[in-house]
Amino acid sequence: MDSGSLSSPAVKIGSRYPLQRKTSKDNLDRFIPNRSAMDFDYAHYMLTEGAKGKENPVVCSPSREAYRKLLAESLNMNRTRILAFKNKPPTPVDLIPHEITLSTHQQDRTAKPRRIIPQTSERTLDAPDLVDDYYLNLLDWGSANVLAIALGNTVYLWDASNGSTSELVTVDDENGPITSVSWAPDGRHIAVGLNNSEVQLWDTASDKQLRTLRGGHRQRVGSLAWNNHILTTGGMDGRIHNNDVRIRSPIVETYRGHEQEVCGLKWSASGQQLASGGNDNLLYIWDRGTASSSSPTQWLHRLEDHTSAVKALAWCPFQGNLLATGGGSGDRSIKFWNTHTGACLNSVDTGSQVCSLLWNKNERELLSSHGFTQNQLTLWKYPSMVKMGELNGHTSRVLYMAQSPDGCTVATAAADETLRFWNAFGTPEVVAKAAPKARAEPFSHINRIR
Repeated sequence: MDSGSLSSPAVKIGSRYPLQRKTSKDNLDRFIPNRSAMDFDYAHYMLTEGAKGKENPVVCSPSREAYRKLLAESLNMNRTRILAFKNKPPTPVDLIPHEITLSTHQQDRTAKPRRIIPQTSERTLDAPDLVDDYYLNLLDWGSANVLAIALGNTVYLWDASNGSTSELVTVDDENGPITSVSWAPDGRHIAVGLNNSEVQLWDTASDKQLRTLRGGHRQRVGSLAWNNHILTTGGMDGRIHNNDVRIRSPIVETYRGHEQEVCGLKWSASGQQLASGGNDNLLYIWDRGTASSSSPTQWLHRLEDHTSAVKALAWCPFQGNLLATGGGSGDRSIKFWNTHTGACLNSVDTGSQVCSLLWNKNERELLSSHGFTQNQLTLWKYPSMVKMGELNGHTSRVLYMAQSPDGCTVATAAADETLRFWNAFGTPEVVAKAAPKARAEPFSHINRIR
């Protein structure tokens, strides 16, 4: 077989078949004239008269030729392109003015530095005979900057302005120990709950007992809360009473719902809603507007989400209908509630018993105190609930917390019989404010007591 029979079919190199898809290398740019950038008069001249001079040159004198060139330059007729495919690029414009950029950098340099959260307490005081009982409330900080703490049968007052300590009252063993303390809004009068079911009212300015509330409870009074001249008391009998301390028969409303001891009581800032927590794992929201003295008041919401005792209660200072609650060792969660609807907005497992809760008055932060195993304070960022820091120092569960009037310092009392002070919330910026109006004393009509 000759070599010619082995030759491959003739193929024309570079040939293309009809309707064959072009490769990417064959895709050439398509130029579309931009009519808005074209000079049609000049284009018409160049296509007609201008072309005649090039294709059929006319002999003329040197002076005439020099004049023609000068005229062409002045009339911009030396251009070589007739069609325009794009406009001249616009002058770049700064989207952010230079002045604003400079001011932004200056603001960054003068930005508020990140707050440092101290990990240790600033001051530690001994608190001997502090009762190790989760259901009691033995610490409160009044508006006059005086801290009250109950140690066994005695109430002590610590003046934060000068560091002095004084003894307010010591009760007999048959009446004690003291089970709760709570300052009135005026920072002068204080309520003291006793193990014998009584509540004493004291004037700290004169060191005199004003009266004793009897008959409202059958067992110890472990929780107290003020709403102007109304003192709300919660007892081991599960009852809650509103007491008008100005009148002879003080009980004006009664709330019945709890089946076990009431260990948490807090009025909202508006004074319209009361939150109560009990050892029955229940949280109640009561509406002051529907309170009645003739019959037990019906609750607004009965909330059963917690699985252990509900003692820690804290109303949000920047959102009136937001309540934070904490559960005991069988629950270990912090929950947030819309008290208008009763909806649970969020729940966070803290990993340990929640003993107390405090909101930062100046920032969106929440501080919680805990029991076993770390006995720590935890600072949370709200609403993300990211941990900002943990404050350690107590060697036993941190049962009680109280906040200074300026909102910066937090006092904690623990079962290790120590009282510690923490700069947990930092120092607020100094803002010029008008002098606050003096609060009306809840005992302004004391002469009505008979």
